[in-house]
Amino acid sequence: MVKRALLLVLVAACGKFEDPAVVLDLRPIAMKADIPEQVVTVDLTKPLRPDQILVQLVDANVSVLLSDRNFDRGIRWSAELCNMTEDLRCDHETPYEELGSGVWPDPDTSPPPMITVPADSNLLGILLEELNDDTLHGLGGLTYGVSLRIGGEDADPSLDQYAAKALMVSPAIPAGRTPNQNPHIDHIDATIGGDTGTTVVSIPVEQAPGRCGIDPPSLVMPAATKLRLEPIELPDTRETYTVPTIDGMTRTFTEAVTYQWLDTGGKLSDATTGGGHDTFGNLMPVHTTWTSPAAKDLDPSGDVQFWIIVRDERLGVTWYEACVQVVP
Repeated sequence: MVKRALLLVLVAACGKFEDPAVVLDLRPIAMKADIPEQVVTVDLTKPLRPDQILVQLVDANVSVLLSDRNFDRGIRWSAELCNMTEDLRCDHETPYEELGSGVWPDPDTSPPPMITVPADSNLLGILLEELNDDTLHGLGGLTYGVSLRIGGEDADPSLDQYAAKALMVSPAIPAGRTPNQNPHIDHIDATIGGDTGTTVVSIPVEQAPGRCGIDPPSLVMPAATKLRLEPIELPDTRETYTVPTIDGMTRTFTEAVTYQWLDTGGKLSDATTGGGHDTFGNLMPVHTTWTSPAAKDLDPSGDVQFWIIVRDERLGVTWYEACVQVVP
């Protein structure tokens, strides 16, 4: 009985854990590349020289989505190109390249630095290192990554955080294979009142970032109210692609697309939606339902920042931002 009572006290003292879908502190949210995959022509009947790969590659640019809402400060950043370890860092015992560093002014109000991955001999060396360890000898493509390190400008470097973006180089097998593109959506249908609501607002997404305090709110709604959010996809949001198999044949797939939902307040029914098909062959639902904060829990501005990250299964990423103003 004593042990049971002690356990109850400890549980009560701990309270609720923070909701991982609510962004409160410094957090790297997502990274994307303007060219997530490159496809190179190969001749399987002849040995492929490294320079024949290099001449087909082009520079790629990687951008970062980052939030640091509790502070008005610059963020130290540095980026490296490499074959990453499991902790999202570069192993300096293998080929790597420094891509840049600096201080990013307040990431909630200023654009991110653009990290360029040059198509040079350093990238080629990293790809060849990956090829040496690849049991499929590059048939399924070779991945490489950009490792990002961030921290407050004057903060203790031991508290720095890491994020990473993977990119891919694939052979043009079968002939005519095209590289993957980042997934995009048309708009978001927002239904005030949740599943039983009748007020539907279309939130456009292909505009300037919907930053609270900078851009006008995408939507105004009451406190403690449900909001159903459903991304409306484009015809090419889920690409169809064909890949080679180890038996010399090919297989064709349609991409699975997932949605990650993040905000600065309130409660989401699902922080991740979408994906492949369920056991009955139906596409997994892509919508989520958000409950706005109660009036007593509102930020003085009433603003809640949203981030919607769209990911396909071939390293494609796109994100959208929206600001919802909640009124008591």
